[in-house]
Amino acid sequence: MTDTARTEADSMLRRTLGERRIALVAWRLLVLQNAHPAVGAGVGQLSTYRSHPWRRVEHTMDSGRRLFFSDQQALHREIERLERSHRRIAGVDDRGRPYTALDPAVRVWVLVTLYEAMTALRALSGRPLGPAELDRLYQEFREVCAAFKLPDELYPPTAADVPGYLRATIRDTLELTDAARDMLYTVLTRAPAPRRLGRLRPGWPLLRRLVARFLTALTLADLPAEFRAKCGLPRSRSAAALSWTVHRGARLIAERLPDRLRYRTLPDGERARPATARPPRPPRAPRRDDRPARLTAFYHQVLDQTGDGRLTAADFQAMAHNVCWPLELDQEAETAVYAAFDTWWRQLLADTDANGDGEVSAEEFVAATLAGLDRDPDYLSRGLHVAVRAMFHAADLDHSGLLCADEYRTLFGGSRVHPAELTHGFRQLDTDGDGVITEEEFVRGFTEFFTARTNSTAGTQLLGRP
Repeated sequence: MTDTARTEADSMLRRTLGERRIALVAWRLLVLQNAHPAVGAGVGQLSTYRSHPWRRVEHTMDSGRRLFFSDQQALHREIERLERSHRRIAGVDDRGRPYTALDPAVRVWVLVTLYEAMTALRALSGRPLGPAELDRLYQEFREVCAAFKLPDELYPPTAADVPGYLRATIRDTLELTDAARDMLYTVLTRAPAPRRLGRLRPGWPLLRRLVARFLTALTLADLPAEFRAKCGLPRSRSAAALSWTVHRGARLIAERLPDRLRYRTLPDGERARPATARPPRPPRAPRRDDRPARLTAFYHQVLDQTGDGRLTAADFQAMAHNVCWPLELDQEAETAVYAAFDTWWRQLLADTDANGDGEVSAEEFVAATLAGLDRDPDYLSRGLHVAVRAMFHAADLDHSGLLCADEYRTLFGGSRVHPAELTHGFRQLDTDGDGVITEEEFVRGFTEFFTARTNSTAGTQLLGRP
């Protein structure tokens, strides 16, 4: 896309994607994307969406902002980041079909469904785009997509050809994959509470059921009729009425809101409502020997990235991916991070897999880690420390040997973490209070998380305040 087109505040593409109500078709978009067998296989086998759905949504939204609301330089950096990440997503699905996330046809499908979601939003809200508007939106969209350097013949030639492309792909390729079925029916029923739920967090188990039922009904009503027919998905009258009410009501409300409330990202690329920091809460009184509970929480919140209740190599690849994702790393630096996490996994498997099944349960992890810490003072240095030091060097973007607050925020932050939490975490690790974190301070924080018997030590608050 030309710089002029990308910076126009009246860009139809930016105004559509930046509007908050685009979230109403986000789940529909994910179901269609994951209904492609290659996408569904990669997501099902390697993604962390089951245990960390909100983080995956935030990653997707952050990536979209870099692609569609930034300059050419940031656009190309984001595409390079996506290609490095997707290069590692390949394998064979449960029907023996090989897949790779770098397949050009698959990548075009994922991109075109985003454009189709924008047009569907307008149609569902009762204000469908006219032919001229569709042409303009598709032209702006294709200008951005050109930076991916995918074959032009794989895209629908014009906006008028997109519906036919969608119908043909549904007919010839799409299926109700396990990942698509999960998106429709199960992911939200077990999703953890969003970090920013605040005072509503205690009510999340009840609220979660309501949100899951709402999104399932809305998505089933909004999916293309051809896809519902092929996969045998019902569209009840109540779901159709819900869709009509929600989409038209959201449009009427949005049209009356000021831009700072209407848009998540303004058409000029700025955040509509930047987060404001709140003072950290004081820590609770320490309890004695909290290591078992802390290690169990670490297992479920950090290690078990895929959320299936067991650790495999895929979980450690996912952790490496989430370290590399926000950083501007070259191929060599990114490979070093993945290698470090692989070292940690191999050490953990050798020391922890008591029954030899190639997997590590929470009970095996906690028992073996406590035993290893008690018998060997160098236990952490052979695995955890290797990964932690790799994280430090990857985040040390200026190669100063120190992490400043901005580098720390880049590594652990993003739009999903409140600024006050980041500030608190940085101060906890900056033990000498000089405004920077040394490599040893960084490693010491993780060491204390594993070894301290009470929660009064700074490093024990890496997952938040106890």
